[in-house]
Amino acid sequence: MTTKSGLTVSFDKDGFLVDTNMWNEEVAEAVAREEDVEELTEQHWQVIFYLRKYYEKYNIAPMVRRLCTETGYSLKQLYDLFPTGPAKGACKIAGLPKPTGCV
Repeated sequence: MTTKSGLTVSFDKDGFLVDTNMWNEEVAEAVAREEDVEELTEQHWQVIFYLRKYYEKYNIAPMVRRLCTETGYSLKQLYDLFPTGPAKGACKIAGLPKPTGCV
């Protein structure tokens, strides 16, 4: 994928960003559209930035239960925000690698 700013990013066979350092908000917006999220709201960004911060600290995506606890969103609310799921959709948009246990 080439972004508006001319940055070319690569994805693995499952659609996850190959190099997490290539992530930026423009990449997130492009991936979001592919994940059936038309517009990233403040609530989306809160989850996305939480995921990125957690990954930077632990080098792994958080368990969904922790994501709910730490962000204050219920599992239903996360699915409302990210229709393809908090592990698959949210992590893709946040530029994280495929989470362990993600089918």
